[in-house]
Amino acid sequence: MRIDILTLFPEIFQGPLSESILKRAMAQEIVQIALHNIRDHSENKHKKVDDYPFGGGAGMVMGIQPIDTCLEAIQQYGPIDEVIYMSPDGEPFTQKIANQLSGKKHLVFLCGHYKGVDERVRTHLVTRELSLGDFVLTGGELPAAVMVDAIVRLIPGVLGDETSALSDSFQDDLISPPVYTRPANYKGWPVPDVLLSGHQAKIDEWRHEQSLERTKERRPNLLKEDLSTLKKGNKK
Repeated sequence: MRIDILTLFPEIFQGPLSESILKRAMAQEIVQIALHNIRDHSENKHKKVDDYPFGGGAGMVMGIQPIDTCLEAIQQYGPIDEVIYMSPDGEPFTQKIANQLSGKKHLVFLCGHYKGVDERVRTHLVTRELSLGDFVLTGGELPAAVMVDAIVRLIPGVLGDETSALSDSFQDDLISPPVYTRPANYKGWPVPDVLLSGHQAKIDEWRHEQSLERTKERRPNLLKEDLSTLKKGNKK
């Protein structure tokens, strides 16, 4: 997979990309991640990328020209599957979306700043808008870094244990069950006996029950969504 990130502050990504799973994935050439400073593509002699909004109002708006020119330059690396804009009013990012995007070959992330980007960018250049939640950050860099991490770890070969990602929370619309490791008893706090039994069927059953209970307690909306989908399916 190739991932291109358009940003005004490429330095923000140096930490996430130089440690842990993302670093290993790039070192193993499973994924290629390239950073592009949008200012480098500005036709303004001062490399300016923003301007006052038509109609007045507070704040500045990122112009379309530098973004469009940068996207045109990226096309030399092959067809782009998605141009994703980080936006607080975008589609909520979920594990299902991460799974979907992990199967793509070429993704582009556009990080906005100021009061956002010229609407023509969103209308004509962007193919998808994603959000981390109903809040506003200074720019799109942190959401992009989070999404890239969530997507890349799902690509086959990235994690040491190929089945690890399949047991993550939300993969089956349930929260993951509790996990334990040695010692089996610490300060009188024991590990559940079933996990020490060696009976895999009983362990799997216990884990599923725990996942259901945790989801009911912490994220009941996930179960409601499943029930809603089933009811719609039964009506067909």
